[in-house]
Amino acid sequence: MALVRRVVLDTSTLVSAVLRPESLPRQAFQRILARHEICVSGETLDELDEVLSRRKFDRYLEGSERTVFAELYRQHSLLHQVTQAVSDCRDSKDNKFLALALACAADVIVASDNDLLVMNPYRSIPILTPAAFLDDQRF
Repeated sequence: MALVRRVVLDTSTLVSAVLRPESLPRQAFQRILARHEICVSGETLDELDEVLSRRKFDRYLEGSERTVFAELYRQHSLLHQVTQAVSDCRDSKDNKFLALALACAADVIVASDNDLLVMNPYRSIPILTPAAFLDDQRF
């Protein structure tokens, strides 16, 4: 079994994990939940709550079920204080994930967002798709 690693997940991956039960993002999330340490910040949690509350997702999954997922995620994550601002990503909204990765000394960022994926690696932190994460023997 792989060592316990510190993992940062982007919001796109989490949304796919909750809305698509058979998806690679769900499989990656389940592996991370079982084997690794999930790192979050207040800012990443706020974004997840905001995105999951969007009515456009009602046709896929009830709002109450999305709320349960967000609460499960919170309960199984370690909250980290981010003290250093980062402005390296071409999409400024994604800088929060990079800053969190630095703050928690993450071993990997699992992302579905191309603005993050094109930065792989970020300051020697791998940025992997859910599929690449599942295939990587380190994890």
